[in-house]
Amino acid sequence: MITVNIDGKDLQVPENYTVLKACREAGINIPTLCFLEGINEVGACRLCLVEVEGQRTLKASCVLPTSEGMVIKTNTKRVRDARKLNLELILSNHNRECTTCDRNHKCELQRLAEELGIRDIRFEGAKTIRSVDTSSPSIVRDPTKCILCGRCVSVCEKVQGVSVIGFRDRGFDTTVGPIFDKGLAEVACINCGQCVVNCPVGALKEKENIDLVWEALDNPKKHVVVQTAPAVRAALGEEFDFPIGTRVTGKMAAALRRLGFDKVFDTDFAADLTIMEEGYELLNRLKNNGKLPMITSCSPGWIKYCEHYHPEFLDNLSTCKSPHEMLGAVIKTYYAEKNGIDPKDIFVVSIMPCTAKKFEAKREELSASGYQDVDVVLTTRELGKMIKQAGIDFMRLPDEDFDEVLGESTGASVIFGVTGGVMEAALRTVAEVVTGKKLEKIEFEEVRGLEGIKEAEIPLGDINVKLAVANSTGCANALLEKVKKGEAEYHFIEIMGCPGGCVNGGGQPFVSDLVRTNENYILKRANALYEEDEAKVIRKSHENPMIQKIYEEYFGEPNSHKAHEILHTHYVKRPKYID
Repeated sequence: MITVNIDGKDLQVPENYTVLKACREAGINIPTLCFLEGINEVGACRLCLVEVEGQRTLKASCVLPTSEGMVIKTNTKRVRDARKLNLELILSNHNRECTTCDRNHKCELQRLAEELGIRDIRFEGAKTIRSVDTSSPSIVRDPTKCILCGRCVSVCEKVQGVSVIGFRDRGFDTTVGPIFDKGLAEVACINCGQCVVNCPVGALKEKENIDLVWEALDNPKKHVVVQTAPAVRAALGEEFDFPIGTRVTGKMAAALRRLGFDKVFDTDFAADLTIMEEGYELLNRLKNNGKLPMITSCSPGWIKYCEHYHPEFLDNLSTCKSPHEMLGAVIKTYYAEKNGIDPKDIFVVSIMPCTAKKFEAKREELSASGYQDVDVVLTTRELGKMIKQAGIDFMRLPDEDFDEVLGESTGASVIFGVTGGVMEAALRTVAEVVTGKKLEKIEFEEVRGLEGIKEAEIPLGDINVKLAVANSTGCANALLEKVKKGEAEYHFIEIMGCPGGCVNGGGQPFVSDLVRTNENYILKRANALYEEDEAKVIRKSHENPMIQKIYEEYFGEPNSHKAHEILHTHYVKRPKYID
């Protein structure tokens, strides 16, 4: 520990702290725009400037190490004027159409302009003119709003290991985007949306599909069905000022009915269905010398990453569709037959925490009924907008349940939304199927937690099953490289495309850098799902009576021919570099 003096007060801090971290621990919120702890620490925006005794120039606190006896001043006139000047310069080349911006009231630049008292821009002049990139089915990139902070670049490279965007050109012409002015659809982007949730402004956003859903709801010929992913219930409340980590499952179901959907189903049902199909697929591979390790296929960002960057592992992927695509297929087959509805008249809307699922829904192979399994994907943020557009007072809504049969689910399914959850849900079922005995303890703590890579070995009958969980595509790459080199051997691997899992997906509510510093928002959302799991009467997928019913009435047994036709899919090798 060392002693530093901040604004006249002595403070003891670890010697490896930066001045920014020391100040924030002292309760001083120094402004930042480019800073993401451990990911983007570059001092580019120059808003975190402080004055250090004995130094002639102001210093960027985010990259300035503390030292014994350092005297720091954060609120001198010189500091305030410099921060304000730098913010004005950023704003001078920024598209300031705030009222029509997707990030209005949720923009870090807008908030800082208010906090620093910006009322006039003294440096009006030429602005960088660039066209908006709408080529991707998932993400829209608007260079006119980019502030060149580099957060998206660092997340794409350091966390996700994709590196499809970067800084281009020099000086005033500098922009952020794919190489050679290509669109996001023209490079090996995996559509994960981590660039979107880490952008402090409105330069990146999801491709909005709200109007398509309103159009379907207004069409009397369409039977419009909605389903919601597990992670949505743990974050939707944030759009209505609930504390981070508040579960709003019942209010969400109520809001969806008031929006006019004919049926409100839960993707959790299909998560239970996925466990049945994926669990038995794993058992078949273990018994019959199938391709191992088997790798989960629930995360569409990870699937596209594998197709681009690790096609040698495509045969290792589970052939199961992701849960929302599974449920879309069930709705347009089983549900359509049961209710005498032509699948062409059914319109399936998926509410997802994920931008990659917008791309996934357009895959031609996901069309079991002859029509796309899912018609439109909305993010958690888009659902929040729809509820506000409809004038629904979300806070005052009473709790309601999902519709039967496809709304029934277990605790195992709800934890799909957090890293390690798919693995744990599968183990709860596979362990009982293999041993024929009830588990005394159904929590598998070995695969929980937010570490980048988790490993475990679980005895299942005569086999010690070696497991691994990768938390982000960057960690997935590191894990698969170990497998390729023969440095590690596993039977079953779970991969989540986003760090933390779906609770931190690219379609989830925005969280500012300041909140990230003070709260572990990923853990809070994850804990909300674990709490819902614990509150469930049934916590294992194979014990869901509605799952048992659909196998008795329709599929026969897991991995049957009919199940493969409707619930399973295939993958395609994609080029790593697109010409």
